[in-house]
Amino acid sequence: MSYQNLVLDVADNVATITLNRPEKLNALSRDLQQEVLQVCDQLKHDDSVRAVVWTGAGRGFCSGADLTGGPPPATEPTWQQMMDEDSWVGRQARAVYYIDKPTVAAINGVAAGAGMSLALACDIRVGSEHARFRTVFIERALSPDAGMSYFLPRLVGQGNALDMILTSRNVGAEEALRMGLLQRLVPAANLLSEAQAVAKQIAAFPPITAMASKRAVIRSLDNNFEDQLRYEIRAIEIARRATNDAREAIESFREKRPARFTGH
Repeated sequence: MSYQNLVLDVADNVATITLNRPEKLNALSRDLQQEVLQVCDQLKHDDSVRAVVWTGAGRGFCSGADLTGGPPPATEPTWQQMMDEDSWVGRQARAVYYIDKPTVAAINGVAAGAGMSLALACDIRVGSEHARFRTVFIERALSPDAGMSYFLPRLVGQGNALDMILTSRNVGAEEALRMGLLQRLVPAANLLSEAQAVAKQIAAFPPITAMASKRAVIRSLDNNFEDQLRYEIRAIEIARRATNDAREAIESFREKRPARFTGH
């Protein structure tokens, strides 16, 4: 599948998605919004891809929704549109969060509004010294969307989340690292290669185990302790069904050699 507003590159079982509207700091136009959903669906069903890296072209990661394209056409909404409780922002959050592959965001500049939400929906965030987070919504007389009100307090705590949302202040790279918005801070020149190295490290492990592990952590956010213990056993059983990789893990350990996981 070809894309006009993003670039998809797949190598060594890692897909790198580059939002490619640098003149707009990769703001989410209607076309780019649709392509984000399409590329997530493509990669979710591609078993050759074991991890995904998200980044932005140019100086920014993603500055949020593109407000320069004017209002949507003044047409009467269909019943389907009126019943759509998610809009594109909800669909984006679900698509990125539930892609079912480990995801790494390489934050090269500003991540704001729905663009910040996209970064928060990823599993791991690697940033350069140019990384900057800003919630923006309150400046537009909006409350948070695209999953921000779910992801942000879980990552940085309720107080920090409300501080960012209600003041819309900039949070730079060093503070983002301290708060837990970033897991790693690296020089700008090495950002993409470092993010891809993290993704390749993950991709070298059994993909079904990575998927089961990610699902278990996601489930834990809403489970109580007892339910989560039961889900952990279920996730282990799912991972064990990948019999070749389970056997390879044991044999490579006994033979003191690097494991070669195939995903089967």
